[in-house]
Amino acid sequence: MSDTVSAPVTSVRPNSVGAPVIIAGSPAMLDVLAIARKSAAGNAKVLITGESGVGKDVVARQIHVNSKRARGPFIAVNCAGLTETLLESELFGHVKGSFTGAYRDKRGKLAMAHGGTLFLDEVGEMSLRMQALLLRFLETGEIQSVGAHDESTQVDVRVVAATNRNLPERVAAGEFREDLLYRLRVIHIHVPPLRERREDIPLLITHLLKRAERPMEVSEDAMLLLQRYRWPGNIRELQNVMEQAMWFADREMIDVGHLPLSLRTAGDTLLPQRERRRQIADDLYDALVSGGYAFWDHIHPIFLSRDITRHDVRELVVRGLRTTHGNYRSLLKLFGIPTEDYKRFHNFLMAHGCKVDYRSFRQGTPEPSRRHQVLLPPLAAPGAAPPDPPGGTHDRRSGA
Repeated sequence: MSDTVSAPVTSVRPNSVGAPVIIAGSPAMLDVLAIARKSAAGNAKVLITGESGVGKDVVARQIHVNSKRARGPFIAVNCAGLTETLLESELFGHVKGSFTGAYRDKRGKLAMAHGGTLFLDEVGEMSLRMQALLLRFLETGEIQSVGAHDESTQVDVRVVAATNRNLPERVAAGEFREDLLYRLRVIHIHVPPLRERREDIPLLITHLLKRAERPMEVSEDAMLLLQRYRWPGNIRELQNVMEQAMWFADREMIDVGHLPLSLRTAGDTLLPQRERRRQIADDLYDALVSGGYAFWDHIHPIFLSRDITRHDVRELVVRGLRTTHGNYRSLLKLFGIPTEDYKRFHNFLMAHGCKVDYRSFRQGTPEPSRRHQVLLPPLAAPGAAPPDPPGGTHDRRSGA
C-alpha cells in the first residue's frame, strides 16, 4: 500500500483554507508529514529546514490547514527578498512619514496574520537587528509600527519559519542569534532532498503528467534515468524538467531523447574525482564545526603528514567562507582557532597555496545539506596519545 502526500507541485493562494496536494510515498517523507500533522494540533513554533526546492512552504501550509487556525489567514514573508528596512516595515507596518516614501499608513504582516499563521521563509537571511526585533515579538507578542510612538499592539500569531541554511553553523559564526534559534526551533522538521527519497520520483512524475494537455507516459529507460539523477534543485527542478519534456515530446511517450542533455549525461553510479575530494572537505568541515575538533590540533597535523592535500584545505576554507560571508576573522571561531592566531592562520594558508579570495563570498552562499561522514579519527581523551591518522602516512600532496 502506498500513501500519497506532496511537494511544491501545486500553487495555493496565501489565504486559502484548502490543504495543499502532497505527493509522497517514501518512509522519510511520510515521517515528515506525520510530524507536521502532530505539530498542527498545538501552537508551538516550528522550524522547517531543508535544501531549496524540497517543499518547505508546502509543509508549512499543511501545518496551517490542519490546525485550529485554519480559518485564519496564512501570511508568507520571504526574508531574503527584502532589505532590512523594508523587511521591518513589511512585518511590523509603518505610519505615514516615518521614512522617505511612506506616503500612507501601512499594516504589517504580523497584524494581518492575527488569528492565523505567519510563515517566515528564508529566516536565516535576517540581519542581526531584525533577529532582535523578531525575538522581542516572539517573547511578548507585541508589535509597534515603524515611526509609531503610541502603545504597542498585542497580536495572536503562530510563527512557522523555514531556511535552507545550517543555523547552528551561523550561530557559531556569530551571524544568527542562539536565543532566537531556540525560540524558533520548538518543533524541528527537516525535509529530506529528493535524492534521499527516490521512491517519490515516480509518484511525483505521475502527478505532473496529469497537467499535460494530452495523456502522456514516461518510457522505462527515461524513468530509470530520472530516478538515478541527483536532483540538486529537488522537486522544483523535477517540475521544470517534466514541463520541458512534455513540450518536446511529439507523441504520448516521453523518452530519453526528450530529457535535457545535462540530465542524460549526468552519471550517478560513480562519484567523479572532484566530488570525492569535496566529500573529504565536507567531513573536515563537519568535524570542526560540530564535532569538537580544532584546526591546529587535528587538521594541521594530518595535512603535515600528507593525509590531506592543499586542495582539501582550500575546499575547507571555501566552506567556511560561505558560512561567514567571506569574513576570515569569523573563521577563527568556526574552526576552533584562537583569535591571537589570526596572522599565523593567514601565513599558513599563504605558505601552502591554500588562500581563497574572500570577495566572492560577501553576498553569502548557503552551505548545502549533506549526510555526515566520519573520516577523521575519534577525539583522544585528555592526556592520551593521539590516534594514528586515517589512511596512514602515504603521500597524497602530489595530487593537490
